[in-house]
Amino acid sequence: MSENIAGNSVFDRLFEVIDSRREESPDKSYVARLMHRGIDKINSKIIEEAAEVTEAAHEEDREHLIYEICDLLFHTFVLAGYRNITLAEIEAELIRRFGKSGLVEKAERKNNAE
Repeated sequence: MSENIAGNSVFDRLFEVIDSRREESPDKSYVARLMHRGIDKINSKIIEEAAEVTEAAHEEDREHLIYEICDLLFHTFVLAGYRNITLAEIEAELIRRFGKSGLVEKAERKNNAE
């Protein structure tokens, strides 16, 4: 279970902070700087963090892997915020998929794309 900060999950709070940074100066906020640089910069950070997750997965250092997963989630959430995707929308999509075989869900996506 995620830890609550003032009644909200850490993910709720993170999305609130990311949203609030949209109006901040790129000189004062890392998130604002990423958003100011746009989709290509945010994407490059996600690619970088995903590579670091896969590298850390080969190590015996569990804490390092957790750290890298958090970096990947953070940068993915920045992308969501940049594209005005809310945590509620992400949660709704996960709920829609929950209890459904990944193979079935993937087949449904493939059939819808045709």
